[in-house]
This record gives sequence, structure tokens and C-alpha cells, in this order.
Amino acid sequence: MGCEPPRRLERALGEMYGDAAAADWLAGLPGLTERALTAGDGLTVERVAAPGGRSSLVVLVRRADGTPAALKIAPPAARPDLERAALEHWNGWGAVRMLDAPGADASGPGASGLGAEAADAAEDAAGGLLLERLHHEVSLRSLPEAKALLEAAGTVRRLWVEPPAGHGFETVAERTARQSAGMRAAAEADPELAPLVEAALAARAELVEGESELLLLHGNFRQSKVLSGERAPWLTVGPEPLVGERAYDLARLVRDRAEDLIAASGGPVTARRRVKKLAESLEVDQARLHGWTLFRAVESGTRALAEGRRQMGEVNLEFAGWL
Repeated sequence: MGCEPPRRLERALGEMYGDAAAADWLAGLPGLTERALTAGDGLTVERVAAPGGRSSLVVLVRRADGTPAALKIAPPAARPDLERAALEHWNGWGAVRMLDAPGADASGPGASGLGAEAADAAEDAAGGLLLERLHHEVSLRSLPEAKALLEAAGTVRRLWVEPPAGHGFETVAERTARQSAGMRAAAEADPELAPLVEAALAARAELVEGESELLLLHGNFRQSKVLSGERAPWLTVGPEPLVGERAYDLARLVRDRAEDLIAASGGPVTARRRVKKLAESLEVDQARLHGWTLFRAVESGTRALAEGRRQMGEVNLEFAGWL
């Protein structure tokens, strides 16, 4: 069928879930993909999007009427059921549009290999997400930094809407409480990290206590998650949705292209200026954006170190230290 996963995906799944669990899900991937294609009412395969992402296989397909589309297959632990719910709620407003959802059964070899706690979600995920085709090779990272940040701000503000009634999204407080355990473990393993981790956890405690907004958030918004489209110039993909305040969602964008800032002079000043500029342009409290940027940078850095991605971990932690 020619839908072999890119090497980048295989490596990333191993880093996130362990080699054995990754191998288990990947072994069942051909069957999952075949069933999703069969259930997709006349889908024909063009090719796999490469190098692809870190958590899913994206197959470029055409529908029976010739319309281009993209079929996304993700492990249950990535919660494609929640991604589906968010995309359906946005209904193309600032985000990629859901097309007819393939009805493939997500059970079978490897379906429970990544995240048994999300096994029930596999049934709802229905094997794959059929999405409108965007230009996956053209993201906001292809633009100059100032222009990219401007377009990103205009895109993310469209996503901040009231969540659907009876939603199953976790809150910012719940997600960050879960993440805090890994941060504490990292500080215990490496005492040099303790001051940054303690500062980040203290900031989180204060922010959660004072949180008042409960909007639907992307959860992992950054420049590479905004792709060029036909229906609109720029559309968001790959949400890890949750509900909470806008400052949390914006915090990841502040850290974009951190590796470039570290390589250049004046990185600390530029980082703090970004916080101020984005807070003002989107009418977000600057202190809260600063606090969530610190927490998310430290969390990403300690998680990257735990997964063996040392260079990325060090970049994120150095950025956090600038704040």
C-alpha cells in the first residue's frame, strides 16, 4: 500500500512512549490505515506526508470525487478523539476542517500498545481523521519572524471560543498538575535544575489559583502548527485541546525559534520583548503570559531531557532562564 511511517515518526514515538510500545503500535499501523482507507468511501492514496509529525501518520489521499484530503492516523494515547471534538467545534474557523470521518475500527494489533488508559478513546477515534488538504510543507516558520508572529496571533485568536457543552477536555489546571510530577522528578535527578523547576511550579500554583477564563485552547500552538491553505491563507492543525485561559495557549508561541535566539546576541532581551508584544497585541495579561511561558519552557525542557532529546531540553531550559 506504500504507507510506511517516516523514520521521524518511528523515532519520536520511541522517545515518547518507549521502543516496545512504539513498535507494538507501529506493527498494527498497516491494518489501521487499510481499514481507515476502506471506510473512507473511495479514498485513493497519493503518498505519505514526509518528514511528517512526531505523533501521527499523515497520508495524502483523494476522495472519490477527486478532492484532495489528508488522512491522519494517531495512537490512542495522542487522544485523536479529543482532536476530532475540537476540530468539529471550530468547524474550520481558524483550523483545518474535518471532512467525512473514516469509520474504521481502531481495535486490532497495536491499538492498545500506546496508552492503555486511552483505550476507550480508540473506539471514538474511529481509526483516523479525514481532513481538508493543506500545504503541509509551508508553515508560518517559512515567513520572517515578525510576519510569522503577526499571522500566528491573528490565527490563534480565532480558536479561543467557548467549549462545547458536556465536553471531555481536561483543564489547564489538570494538565499542568500531571506535568508537574515529571518536573519534580527531573529536579530530584539533577539538583542543578531545582531552582528553575521550583520557580516554574511556584508560578503555576499562583496562576492556577487566579485563573478565570475557560475557553477552548489549541494546547500546542506554535508557528509549525499553522499551515498554508486554499480556503484561508493560514489554518491551524494538530491541536492538543484543553480548556483554560488564553495566556497558557500563547505561552508556547513565545518560545518559537528559541534555537535562533540562543544563537544570536540579545536573546534574553528579545524573549522578554516577545512576551510584552504578544500580551499587548492579544490583550492578555503580561504577568500571566510571563508565568505560563516560564512553566511551559521548563516543562518542555525537563520532558525533552527525560526522553533523551538533550539538545532540545537544554535550549528550552536556557530560554526559561532568560525569563
